[in-house]
Amino acid sequence: MAATGEGCEHYVRKCLLKAPCCEKFYVCRLCHDNEENHQMNRFLVKEVKCALCDSIQQAQQACQACGVTFSEYFCCICHLYDKNKQQFHCQPCGICRIGPREKFFHCDKCNLCLANDLQGNHKCVENSSRQDCAVCMEDIHTSRIGAHILPCGHLLHRICFEEMCRNGVYRCPLCMHTALDMEKDWEDRDVEIAQTPMPPEYERKLKILCYDCQGRSTVDFHVLGMKCGSCGSYNTTQD
Repeated sequence: MAATGEGCEHYVRKCLLKAPCCEKFYVCRLCHDNEENHQMNRFLVKEVKCALCDSIQQAQQACQACGVTFSEYFCCICHLYDKNKQQFHCQPCGICRIGPREKFFHCDKCNLCLANDLQGNHKCVENSSRQDCAVCMEDIHTSRIGAHILPCGHLLHRICFEEMCRNGVYRCPLCMHTALDMEKDWEDRDVEIAQTPMPPEYERKLKILCYDCQGRSTVDFHVLGMKCGSCGSYNTTQD
């Protein structure tokens, strides 16, 4: 993608990166990856070209020729140039995160920066961000899209989780654990089942497994759902 002097659709910057793989100049790694049949390693970038004066130079925040500042924020490790979003470089994550820094902590087990209100208040899954999003199958760790942590500890892109909810999907696509507060839904299901008894020919007992508590129960069959005898969830399947 050609430089406009203000960056591209992904980042606001006044320079182009020289891709170490093909030695072509692109505004950003995403522009490069969209055009080429390989991915650019931004950490190996050594040179940039000023979008205003075309001067090629080592990666730095300001042009050594015309003096223009390439971006409000610059990371010499990630070679990230962008407008100020209160970014910070997290050493354990190995990349820059949108801040401010004081509102986040790095969970060593999840290997991810999380909001402070989740400290001691989330279920850890080892290296959870190193898995691809189970909805879109795209990378989570380096994605510019924010992540949403489910009660089970698995991660999805925030927009993928929101789309999942809009489509009426309430379970984690990885472990099938309930991902939303379903208490009111289960209460409504109780009422529906009580009001619609099964015909005698369909009355039978079934063994079920609960995806939420992993408990096993023997319950009455009903087409509207079978309630876990341990935790009351309808997130169950025939065992």
